[in-house]
Amino acid sequence: MYSLIIPIYKNEDSIAKLVQTCAWLHSQLSEKLEVVFVLDGSPDRSFEVLETELIRVLFDFQIVSLSKNCGSFAAIRKGLEFARGDLFAVMAADLQEPKELIVEFFKVLSSENYEVVLGMRKSRHDPLMARLASNCFWWLYKKMIQPEMPTGGVDVFGCNRLFRDHLLGLKESHSSLVGLILWMGFRRKIIPYDRSKREFGKSAWTLSKKFRYMLDNIFSFTDLPIQLLALFGCLGVIISIVFGTLIVAAKLSGAIGVPGYAATALLIMFFASLNSLGLGIIGIYVWRAFENTKQRPEALVMEKEGGTQWKATYIQKQSVNQ
Repeated sequence: MYSLIIPIYKNEDSIAKLVQTCAWLHSQLSEKLEVVFVLDGSPDRSFEVLETELIRVLFDFQIVSLSKNCGSFAAIRKGLEFARGDLFAVMAADLQEPKELIVEFFKVLSSENYEVVLGMRKSRHDPLMARLASNCFWWLYKKMIQPEMPTGGVDVFGCNRLFRDHLLGLKESHSSLVGLILWMGFRRKIIPYDRSKREFGKSAWTLSKKFRYMLDNIFSFTDLPIQLLALFGCLGVIISIVFGTLIVAAKLSGAIGVPGYAATALLIMFFASLNSLGLGIIGIYVWRAFENTKQRPEALVMEKEGGTQWKATYIQKQSVNQ
């Protein structure tokens, strides 16, 4: 069975078409689709509209209502917990991703040797400023946080049960679901797609949420700010020593006539740099302690083979090949 997880927040206008899309997917997937709708504390009439539309459907479904708005990533995780399928995919309720992409996800997971597939936006029909901001955001993310992030970012993905179980085992707050997916590794395939123009409502992905998302990723997946602090401290100490030497030479040659200037300049430059270096060193120790509190496993097992049964199977395969 295929499980499709759809977080819903302020999507009452698109629900009718969303249910129709799910019915189309059900027919394309040999009528083996289960849909898990996760209502993420939506303040509008999404729940009532969803109940009305689901009366006439033939596919299996679940409605999971959260007590408050917890964010799309938390809603997706909760949907993955309740999903009962063997293969899983995530779709946005605003229908900006093509429905054929979900079919492609399940096709790849069923027939090819991948544990996870990622949808990468290669184009988007959004306003110019939104596109520029998005491109800048994902460029900085790729450079500063996770180089393996696809260029256009990731909004939707699919995975098998093994990957789902490992993902749910990583219980972190103030983290990023996409960041964890990339951190986990496994065999993954990236599928590019064109993002459609928004037909219903306004995006809930506000500037403040994007900023918080960036901070969550920086503080969860990289120690770059600490490294920069330590680097600036080292550079500052070196520069202060060089300038200090020049100031002492100028003082001895009589080029500086102001009393106390040399000592004041040396003290400010040297100890300010030393302070930055010290904070960077302390930060490195704090980062390592923080890494341990997350309790991420050092390695994830993708598959395991061996034993008498494996040896017999291997010998049989070899004899057939010969």
